[in-house]
Amino acid sequence: MLSINNLSYLIGGRALFDEASLHIKPKDKIGLIGLNGKGKSTLLKLINKDIIPDEGSISRAKDCTVGFLNQDLLSYLTDDTILTVAMQAFGEAVDTQRQIEVILKKLETDYTDNLVDKLTKLQERFESLDGYTMQAKAEEILEGIGFTTHQLHKPLKEFSGGWRMRVMLAKLLLEKPALLMLDEPTNHLDLPSIEWVENYLRTYEGAVVVVSHDRQFLNNTISKTVEVANAELTLYEGNFDFYIKEKELRAEIQNNAFANQQQQIKQTEKFIERFRSKATKARQVQSKVKSLNRLDRIEEVIDENAVVNFKFDFSQKPGRFITQLNNISKSYGDLEILKNTTANIERGDKIALIGANGKGKSTLLRIISGNEPIKGERVDGFNVITAFYAQHQLESLGVNNEILEELKQAGSTKTEQELRGVLGCFLFSGDDVFKKIKVLSGGEKSRVALARTLISEANFLMLDEPTNHLDMQSENILIQALQQYKGSFVVVSHNRHFVNQVANKIWYIEDKEIKEYPGTFQEYEYWRSKQNPVEETTVKPKKKSNKPIAKPKTIDTNQLKSLEKQLERIEINIEQAEKEVKGFEIEMAQTEVYGNPERLAGVNTRFEEARKTVEVQQSLWEEIADQIDAIQTDD
Repeated sequence: MLSINNLSYLIGGRALFDEASLHIKPKDKIGLIGLNGKGKSTLLKLINKDIIPDEGSISRAKDCTVGFLNQDLLSYLTDDTILTVAMQAFGEAVDTQRQIEVILKKLETDYTDNLVDKLTKLQERFESLDGYTMQAKAEEILEGIGFTTHQLHKPLKEFSGGWRMRVMLAKLLLEKPALLMLDEPTNHLDLPSIEWVENYLRTYEGAVVVVSHDRQFLNNTISKTVEVANAELTLYEGNFDFYIKEKELRAEIQNNAFANQQQQIKQTEKFIERFRSKATKARQVQSKVKSLNRLDRIEEVIDENAVVNFKFDFSQKPGRFITQLNNISKSYGDLEILKNTTANIERGDKIALIGANGKGKSTLLRIISGNEPIKGERVDGFNVITAFYAQHQLESLGVNNEILEELKQAGSTKTEQELRGVLGCFLFSGDDVFKKIKVLSGGEKSRVALARTLISEANFLMLDEPTNHLDMQSENILIQALQQYKGSFVVVSHNRHFVNQVANKIWYIEDKEIKEYPGTFQEYEYWRSKQNPVEETTVKPKKKSNKPIAKPKTIDTNQLKSLEKQLERIEINIEQAEKEVKGFEIEMAQTEVYGNPERLAGVNTRFEEARKTVEVQQSLWEEIADQIDAIQTDD
């Protein structure tokens, strides 16, 4: 479907790719991995023809359409609603719909055979383009990635960059290109949305190439892994876990071959040195020298998974409680976030605050930090020193400071040598520490800001999405740092691998309350999977009231039973009609139907009848449900 052959691409004289090759087949699910700056995003831009290779070629099959989700789309703004933007994926169908609307308007005053004929043809074309279902499909995907129904008709420009990126992702998924390329799609998604995208990509009919540092996302979506390293593309025939095991095996084999070759080279060099001056051995010596010159040298494998040791110094030890929240409530106007909820953070707690966006995680972080007004009581613990990390704090870095100077200004009592040691842990070694902040990439700035947070001598950390923009090596370093950290912390993250490695408690907001699970994220997920849905939705008993108890209504049980039976029959009718609608949709998409206007018209007529049946039965269901509710509800 797509072939990359002997690809070379240079930036400032440095080869990002040097005669790299890769073949992408239909339905391939490929994870593109590697350290930041090694060329992952550049490769996607080369495939998308945004930039041109210096040498080599990228060839596509004629029917290979490409869709590319990249960070540049964050800047896209428009007054159109997000539903309208997403439906741009159905370009021809939307255009056809507009033409139909124009003709229908004309027919109000100019009813001619020519216009009727044109309308008929446009309607047939609209049907063949799946026009009658495009809005439903767009709504399904937008709601799947986190939008509420009432948000669908809001202008795109009213949303933040992360939410606008979700709209562009929805549009891309609706376009269904033969090759779908996604650059860090999980950066702007919450956990429920990530899981929805995972399920979607698993059954996606085309090929997928995804750049991601989210290990669990990769494991759940890809079947092949391509590593970008040493200006090459190395293919592994499995998901990320397979890649880790296979890479270790390949590294072991390569290092054994390297050791054997080095032994051979030493022996050869000893022979040359020993007999260099003997005329009788001159021919043999020359032969050995030539063999060394011709030797294809095996490179030693360098372990990129650095093991680091952090030394955390606390000037004072906190008491048992870090923060106590007693019967707190928080609302924004009519929007109630928390209601009469209580929670405590104790010394040694390493809490991951998880859940969907919009549930109040960021609000809760601000409440814990004391920066959000609330109803109820918030009590600071004894001797607690807090440090806060969030992405927006990257902007507070001194752009004209050198990295080392930035850490010196962080208020730490560490010596320059100790600060260099910390920076070494965060992959800034040698003269790197003298780089200006303004020349650093987003990921490098994140590492500097995290280093600043960790040397602050705080015994309580608050971390908001700390793994955003970090590659896997940097994420691994942060995991080790937090595992070695002796203080307490609360971290908001959608990165499941990261959360599972660092947290010993899980917090989530449900029914406007702070809920706690005392264990790792993996244990929490298992526990949630075993919960009885009936138990989860059980209504809590109401508190006792001093008000006089009203006399209950006399319920007509015969009438209630009759209505309930009607409701059951209607539900069966709706289910059957919905199956018919889906069946007709599938039938209309088939080539033999699509290519036969007469047959298509017949199927479409039955489709419309089934769709109307669904609407009528749903309306009837609502009426009867209201009657049942009225009978069961006390005055």
